[in-house]
Amino acid sequence: MSDAHSDAFRQATDDARAAEDEATATALRGLAEEAGVTTVWQDYRGVVHTVGSLTLRVLMTALDLPASTMEDIVASRTRLAGEGQGLGSEVLPPLITAVVHAPIGLPSGTRFAGFDYRVVLEDGETRSGRFADDGPSIVEAIDRFGYHRLDCDGVSLVLAVAPTRCYAVDDALSDVGRDRGERLWGLAAQIYSLAQERDGGLGHYGALAEIVRHAAKHGASALAISPVHAMFSADLHRFSPYGPSSRLLANVLHVDPSGVLGDHAFDTALKAIDGGDELERLASVPLVEWHASSTLRLALLKQLFGQLLERDDDEGRSLRAEFDAFRTAGGDVLEAHARFEALHAKLAADDISMLGGWRNWPLEYRDPHGSAVAAYATEHADEVAFHAFLQWQAARQLGAAQRAARDAGMAIGIVADLAVGADGGGSQTWSRPRDMLIGLSIGAPPDMLNALGQSWGLAAFSPRALRSGGYRPWIDMLRAAFAHAGGIRIDHVLGLTRMWLVPDGADAIEGAYLRYPFDDLLRLVALESWRRRAIVIGEDLGTVPEGLPERLSSANLLGIRVLWFERMWHVPGQPFRPPHEWSGGALAVTTTHDLPTTAGWWSGRDIDWRAKLGLFGDHSSEEVERVARESERGMLWDSLRAAGAASGDRPAIEHPPILEALRYVGATPAPLALSPIEDALGFVEQPNLPGTVDTHPNWRMRMPKPVEQLLEGGTVAMRLAAFAEGRARR
Repeated sequence: MSDAHSDAFRQATDDARAAEDEATATALRGLAEEAGVTTVWQDYRGVVHTVGSLTLRVLMTALDLPASTMEDIVASRTRLAGEGQGLGSEVLPPLITAVVHAPIGLPSGTRFAGFDYRVVLEDGETRSGRFADDGPSIVEAIDRFGYHRLDCDGVSLVLAVAPTRCYAVDDALSDVGRDRGERLWGLAAQIYSLAQERDGGLGHYGALAEIVRHAAKHGASALAISPVHAMFSADLHRFSPYGPSSRLLANVLHVDPSGVLGDHAFDTALKAIDGGDELERLASVPLVEWHASSTLRLALLKQLFGQLLERDDDEGRSLRAEFDAFRTAGGDVLEAHARFEALHAKLAADDISMLGGWRNWPLEYRDPHGSAVAAYATEHADEVAFHAFLQWQAARQLGAAQRAARDAGMAIGIVADLAVGADGGGSQTWSRPRDMLIGLSIGAPPDMLNALGQSWGLAAFSPRALRSGGYRPWIDMLRAAFAHAGGIRIDHVLGLTRMWLVPDGADAIEGAYLRYPFDDLLRLVALESWRRRAIVIGEDLGTVPEGLPERLSSANLLGIRVLWFERMWHVPGQPFRPPHEWSGGALAVTTTHDLPTTAGWWSGRDIDWRAKLGLFGDHSSEEVERVARESERGMLWDSLRAAGAASGDRPAIEHPPILEALRYVGATPAPLALSPIEDALGFVEQPNLPGTVDTHPNWRMRMPKPVEQLLEGGTVAMRLAAFAEGRARR
């Protein structure tokens, strides 16, 4: 956040405070609390903060609850009260969640006393019942999960009946004929980093399909990837996978051009754009040059799209029919994104300020359903079709990668990643603005690692819009995430219960927590996980609300336990937790993409970077951290030895105990353990350094060998074998 923006927000806050009387301030706070906003919060140091009135008003505006004046506040509170009481059948929500084998109570205030009702199950089976003549309206328990329909007295709504828990690793093992209780392991990889011949310096879905085959040969049952949500084809400088344009579609920059129509068509396309030299240059550089590689790839794909349209053989006609069917099935979501991509490119070419997203566009183009957008789509139908074609290819190739994983024997296969939000200027907020909280950014309050807090520039769902829309935005997003995966990781799963939201232009500390309908969201996650027969992992690192880990665990939603954080904080010296004391209801990992690799932690490379970039907080310094790390190295080695994962004297800084750490994490009772491929290869650098943009090569590191050779070296194979050995131990 720029100083100018934050200064302006602080000035506006001071002005609002000066102009506000006590009665209005009290009423505003009452409205905010009723809307789910926590108006008082405590930071990691125990300091209590009161949320400012300007922040509350911005939040209320985003929630479609005007609060500029006392009259607005009174009207909004009345509106909220009516929604909460459910004043008769006319305001019943379009969807109610429930759990199998449990009676389903309709919202408080609804009364169908003495009325007959009918439930139509997903498979068409009909069940009838009658509400009691007095008391609450209760639908008899339903014994199978699914989206069923309740009809009563002319009213119809959906009963989303969920299993009691998410699909589990044990369920995946049963599905492939393996013993329940087997402890699985896998790898985590960044698609962009995977190298393959003639890839133009940027990994693709074809390389993903290849790496899962090789990982499976070593015994891996899963391969986790960072988000592959749709990005911005017109703005290739935005490549962080956690800042997508839309979480409803896929990242087309990872489409493998050679996998579209074959090698001959690829060669023809490459020759047509005279791209051979650039292809070779980009393949030889150690870091991904996102703009250059993506530009080349999109040019190749444009040529291949043209070839497909011109082909008049049986295969060409068959592929075009498949594309047409995909486009029809994609409906409004696909069409809106394709239009956004085409418009974004056109407007940015005329005016670079348009790159920031649709909120900078001319008014006539801000409405996806307006006549100006429809006219543009008609006049530029081929360009819109090209972006739909890219999505088709991404879906085909992602599906092929998951099939390759399962065909190679993986019990789970690809574990996709669901980003916590979408860019406020992207296609998801443009096409569905009512679903999103416009003008607010997801972030985090100050904590031990980020003394100033964080604001990520991502838009969140509106909980009010979710309820009133029958949770369709949430369901659509889950289905997109599960579509080509054997599991998903939900980034910042804490957001299922509350989100820290920061007004645009404000510092992160000027945000507030907004509560979300946790039970409904979690039930829908469980329901969709079983429909796709895919496991669910929740990234639960950070300031965790009390009781949340237990609630997630009871729903079989796996948390994440990281070696660096698994310490016995109550024991003097805070040694590392022995493997047998790790959670059996969480994923176990050596590290994550946001944390130092094992080699990087052991050598203090992460401290080097923070010293270089001045990233130490007020209560730390380079000297303090280096002294602490030296002590921690000793504690880690002692823990490795005590667990039987290592022996002998502590190795020097130049010889990190990667194999031993993998064996240690492998020995935990976690149903699934993952190692980043960077650890398997002994990398010192981590893929991403939070708190940096251009000063660290975030999301740019390339693998040193093609995927066909990557896991075949003796040292790498030994490390993977040690990981597998740890998994086999009891």
